[in-house]
Amino acid sequence: MKIGLVLDDTLDNPDGVQQHVLTVGAWLTKNGHEVHYLVANTSRKDIKNIHSLGRFLHVSYNQNNVRTPLPASRRKIRRLLKEQDFDVLHVQLPYSPFLAKQIITACADRTAVIGTFHILPASRMHAYSNKLLRLMLGSSIKRFDKIFAVSEPAVHFARQAYGINAEYLPNPIDEGVFRQGRRLAAYTKKKLTIVFLGRLVKRKGVIELVKAYNMLNEQDAQATRLVICGKGPLRTRAKSLVLEGRNVEFVGYVSEKDKPHYLASADIAVFPSTGGESFGIVLIEAMAAGARVVLGGNNPGYKSILGPQPYLLFNPKDLRSFADHLSLFINDQQLRDRMFTWQIDTVGQYDIEVIGPKLLGSYEQALRTRTP
Repeated sequence: MKIGLVLDDTLDNPDGVQQHVLTVGAWLTKNGHEVHYLVANTSRKDIKNIHSLGRFLHVSYNQNNVRTPLPASRRKIRRLLKEQDFDVLHVQLPYSPFLAKQIITACADRTAVIGTFHILPASRMHAYSNKLLRLMLGSSIKRFDKIFAVSEPAVHFARQAYGINAEYLPNPIDEGVFRQGRRLAAYTKKKLTIVFLGRLVKRKGVIELVKAYNMLNEQDAQATRLVICGKGPLRTRAKSLVLEGRNVEFVGYVSEKDKPHYLASADIAVFPSTGGESFGIVLIEAMAAGARVVLGGNNPGYKSILGPQPYLLFNPKDLRSFADHLSLFINDQQLRDRMFTWQIDTVGQYDIEVIGPKLLGSYEQALRTRTP
């Protein structure tokens, strides 16, 4: 099949939706399909068949820095669709009326259109803005043959805000890539290593993490190191909050190649997102890489993964409780070991070798329906 993966964004940034697109695309390519990436704009040259169809603006949305496309050339879109004659278009939702909507409405009747819904709102304002976006998308949503959502909370929000009856299918990872992670020599077992990996923005909770780490008693602080991986506008502020004598390292941006090794170095991997998470792919990546225990902020997306083990969830806004939660796992190796066993048992369901065939089956079924 010839498949177009549609994203109203760039592939330059390793965010969750981008990871979804790249993981699915690589698996489809490996299995003999021709994959194209239809994006707003990208500078990447290392991936075949990337089509930049416009430009985008940087905006602040859902407690995050995101990009939204400017109106794309309809002529350029029609020409691409005519040249490639895609069997399937797989669109990431919610989508923009200025790019993906134009692609959906211009594609051939024989082309199957599949969607994956990715978001949850971080506030009532963001929920309301999605209802406005639904009005702008109009009848284009009816063109979809099948829509998935990456978590049960995302299934609910898709129905509530967009009137979409989505089916749950989680974000996939390539488990084999993360299984190759090895503990870095710099992080020996003389101290427990606590690892945060993510953008240094408000929603990801890095400020709350530093403050909670400052609140640990001296014994726990001396027994641990905190390694913060990522870049973002809050880096300077976070560094300024670290108490003197606390062992905190700001690594900066970590490449996809090095990510499994940092996660594998974690005795405790902690992701204190304060909200707006529809899934939590980094939790799955950390489990697959071999982090001994993976803790997450108690938001609906992270709860959809960690909910079966409530000890793994905490309230990042309650700093005293957050610090006590860290202390619990610092001092209880048996608890860490028990959670590690559960993580190894559960992570396999998110592997692309499990998710990929389900996606491919939906493509084939939709295409059969579309083909006379």
